Amino acid sequence: MREKFSKIGFVLAVAGGAVGLGNAWKFPTLSAENGGFVFVLLYLLFTLSIGFSIFLAEIAMGRLSKSDLANAYSTLALKYSKQWRFAGIFMLGGIFVLSFYLVIMGWVLKYMSTSLFYLPHNIQEAASNFDYLIKYDLSSSVVFFSISFILTLAVVSRGLIKGIEKLNIIIMPSLFLMLVFMLLYCMSFENGLSKAFFYLFYPDFSNFNLSCILEALGLACFTLCLGIGCIVTYSAALDKKTNFIKSSVFIVFVNIFIALMMGLIVFTFIFEFGELDPNVKQAGIVFISLMSLFNELGIWGNFLAFYFFLALFFAGITSAVSMIEPLVFYLINNYKFSRFKALFFIGFFVFCLGMLCILSSNANFSSFFSIFGFDFFTILDKLSSNFLLPLGAIASSIFVGFFVSQTRIYKVFSKFMSRKLFTLWIFFIRFISPVAIIIVMCYYFFV
Repeated sequence: MREKFSKIGFVLAVAGGAVGLGNAWKFPTLSAENGGFVFVLLYLLFTLSIGFSIFLAEIAMGRLSKSDLANAYSTLALKYSKQWRFAGIFMLGGIFVLSFYLVIMGWVLKYMSTSLFYLPHNIQEAASNFDYLIKYDLSSSVVFFSISFILTLAVVSRGLIKGIEKLNIIIMPSLFLMLVFMLLYCMSFENGLSKAFFYLFYPDFSNFNLSCILEALGLACFTLCLGIGCIVTYSAALDKKTNFIKSSVFIVFVNIFIALMMGLIVFTFIFEFGELDPNVKQAGIVFISLMSLFNELGIWGNFLAFYFFLALFFAGITSAVSMIEPLVFYLINNYKFSRFKALFFIGFFVFCLGMLCILSSNANFSSFFSIFGFDFFTILDKLSSNFLLPLGAIASSIFVGFFVSQTRIYKVFSKFMSRKLFTLWIFFIRFISPVAIIIVMCYYFFV
């Protein structure tokens, strides 16, 4: 018998899956790279339209099928379209993301453990430390990756209610309170906070460009955990009486709100103690820029840095458990695996892929694990983020729009949505969302 989420458990579990390191480091980084306000505005528009429409499509698949992603495609498809069962392959996107995601979570744990007694004195020292961790400190990378790996599997091994729901009921409110506390503290830096607020929210279209549009659309889909079966799997365990429309709206707004809070916190420190360095990209804005700025606060900076990285880890682990659960549920459903056996099977591949990511970034082993000049970490990142996840989101959008009985879908939605809104949503699912994501993919591959 499939476990059932409580209403609050479902909301926090899905919100936990959506809110992750993407909100914590990718949102501030992409905001910095794309001029602040324009990127934020586009991210909000795409999340509330295209992202939200696909989010509802995946919830509809889970509600109707009461099963995993692969079986949802197989059982819901019209008689002449049974080949849709092969779309279940997109669950692998979550496993590939998890493999390098746990490596990043290992970095977060490393910084959390050292920040209490050491902070770099300047950005050059911070950059050197981060470079050393990635390229030379193999033992730390392996140990902290392993800890993140074990903690993630330990949570999922306890099942939906005792594991995933319980984790999110504790950690999601804790994460929110942590961020509120940090934001309140940032209010003591009037200059930094005002500059951060101005940078993110004051209308300025001078930095508008095509890449800004496409990056915002890509982040909207990424932060909502679309295309890997997470939303389908979780909604399959949702009680019929739950108003999933209201729950979905709440989840999307929580996702947006935490991203904006993280942006304000990060940019407040950057503008209060320095200037925005556009050359510090990707993880650097957190692991380099912020680490050097926390030092300006003395002993209080050590505590705040620890607190900040603890919040990042909380955000990361709620997403990590969401990435592995869809494939676990699939193996239990189709091959009658026990949860422990499914986790052992999946965990073996995740650990191996994660180790390949670590070794391919290490200076002593990179030559053995590079393919066409790319390290394994980058390959998994590009394969999942720029290929499997977008294709998975396109597949669920087109599938629900054209290959599932609209009568069945409307029956589920009619209790919570008017016919006019349902028609508008179907239009987005059929014609707007998939076309927009195809444009994103074309940009990544051909521009």
